[in-house]
Amino acid sequence: MAPCAQLVIGPAGSGKSTYCYNIHSHCQSIGRTVHIINLDPAADEFAYPVAADIRELISLADVMEEMNLGPNGALLYCMEYLEDSLDDWLAEALEGFGDDDCVIFDCPGQIELYSHHTAFRTFVDQMQQWGWRLVAVYMLDSQFITDGAKLIAGCMQCQAAMMNLELPHVNVMSKVDLLEDKSKLEPYLIPDHETLAGELHDRMRPKYRKLNDQIARLLDDYSMVSFHPLDISDEDSLAFILYTVDSAVQYGEDADVRASRDVDLNGGEFDDHDGLMSQGMEALGLVDGGMEQVD
Repeated sequence: MAPCAQLVIGPAGSGKSTYCYNIHSHCQSIGRTVHIINLDPAADEFAYPVAADIRELISLADVMEEMNLGPNGALLYCMEYLEDSLDDWLAEALEGFGDDDCVIFDCPGQIELYSHHTAFRTFVDQMQQWGWRLVAVYMLDSQFITDGAKLIAGCMQCQAAMMNLELPHVNVMSKVDLLEDKSKLEPYLIPDHETLAGELHDRMRPKYRKLNDQIARLLDDYSMVSFHPLDISDEDSLAFILYTVDSAVQYGEDADVRASRDVDLNGGEFDDHDGLMSQGMEALGLVDGGMEQVD
């Protein structure tokens, strides 16, 4: 068994550090150890214990002052510096982790780092050469569902990251606990891009219709983007997300066979992934027990 790692990525403010904290707390409650490494040089403080911190390698404030750069330019500089320091700083940070360890990387919120910049692709390639199995956890704020333009842009960013990093991806719709009516979330977990394009048609001038249709067609042709809801106030929701991430990266594959029925939601046992997903949705109040299951 090879060591496993999660790359927690997504836009700024989407809940990446909150996810790391709550997954760490959940793992503690079930007797499992995870290690969190901070890769965001702009982070101020952490609610979780940090196994390694990129700020030990390079300081965002120092780069801004010495290179006369703004926050975004300085952060990209820090990531390029990290890209050149993988054999040194990262290799040292990962020393001592065994084959049964799981590391979570709390990453910055600059989308270009995952969609087309080389830093994280180089990071992924190096980790894989060292024998690590990686999964990307892409966070998107559930508040995006209130704006069709934001949601379709978020889906495009997510797809770009999936194609650039070429990793197993678990796409998470975060901050579900902040929604007043969680049932409104269900249609957006597997987005209907034609419907979203229709919303854009209603709000934009006719000359943009063809562009909107082509964007929707691009997303539909690849059919890569769907989301799992995450309510951090619900242990069942955290358990389901963790199970999904573990399955994507085959964490614990040498242990006893782990089926979805091993994850206990609402005190029940389930025979397959569809049953788990359905019960997880019910636990969040997204569907009724008799509604169609969502993959």
